[in-house]
Amino acid sequence: MSTHQSIRTDAAPAALGPYSQGVSDTASGLIFCSGQIGIDPTRGELVTGGAEAEARQCLRNLGAILAAAGCGLGEVLRTVVYLTDLADFAAVNLVYAELFRDPFPARATVQVSALPKGARVEIEAVARRKHAPA
Repeated sequence: MSTHQSIRTDAAPAALGPYSQGVSDTASGLIFCSGQIGIDPTRGELVTGGAEAEARQCLRNLGAILAAAGCGLGEVLRTVVYLTDLADFAAVNLVYAELFRDPFPARATVQVSALPKGARVEIEAVARRKHAPA
């Protein structure tokens, strides 16, 4: 019997391909969120305003997926941030510091040549429910 379940919410953009917005492992309580770009789920378009606005929307989208799984940004253990330009690192850090609290999640940040839909920022996350289901 599988211990993982797909997570889906209309409060975050639909997957752009054959993958889940997130997957929950019911045995461990771990939540794996697919990378989110700064798409506004109500409009289906990338937000304007550069890397800072995109990072904020990425984290809103991740928060919506986590909420659908029964947890929130406070339970995030690790993120990976993808930037098309490392010059945006400081702007993303500002948003990150607004939405995460100490102890901050572990994080990797990497520069990539391109992201879907011309996005500048993509963020993925792994979280764990405080109380994993029995």
